[in-house]
Amino acid sequence: MAAAQGRLSDGAGGMDEAKDTENDRREADSAPPAFRAAVDALKAARLRPQIEVEPTPPPRRLAPHSYALEAAVVDGDQDLADGRLVLLHDPAGHDAWRGTFRLVTLVRAELEPEMAADPLLPEVCWSWLTGALQTRGLTYGEPSGTVTRASSHYFGGLSARPSASQIEIRASWTPREGLGGAPDTAAHLAAWCDLLAQIAGLPPAGPGDASVVTLPQRRGPQSR
Repeated sequence: MAAAQGRLSDGAGGMDEAKDTENDRREADSAPPAFRAAVDALKAARLRPQIEVEPTPPPRRLAPHSYALEAAVVDGDQDLADGRLVLLHDPAGHDAWRGTFRLVTLVRAELEPEMAADPLLPEVCWSWLTGALQTRGLTYGEPSGTVTRASSHYFGGLSARPSASQIEIRASWTPREGLGGAPDTAAHLAAWCDLLAQIAGLPPAGPGDASVVTLPQRRGPQSR
């Protein structure tokens, strides 16, 4: 999957990819039922058509069990925003998480330079994440993260390129566990996709979301 600012992951392919797939199958078979249920819910979630989601190799050292997705908000042949969502699970629990599951995310998109200069932009972007979770009626704990904005200006042989600005949200939170010990990962994925759509400047998905404020369409999104 192409991303707005380049691929979020770049698999080696070939034999390494085959080995990774085989390892993933073995790990899935030995994973606790709660983790398997959480992953199955992610795979079965139905999302708005502008968002393309596919599995990607998860980090191996953050938790005993992990699963990852990457997504792009697509308009024709252009990607307006991209992101990665990682589900972590430690059956023994984790003091910093205050739970056995953790969701970790990266979301990014290009911005108009004048929007990037808004001093309140980081607070607004963080509120988009927490608001997306609250709108879906989700309970969660121990949220943490950063909002980073960056601007690039080109000189010399690159001076023909227009200035570019980017917003990036990195965050994690602990989803509350439900029956059987598994959180409602499908709802958390839907909320995360709401955040992706919002940062990409898409209109709300339905009448119930009419009060959501979105960014304008990005200038010159990257071709896929």
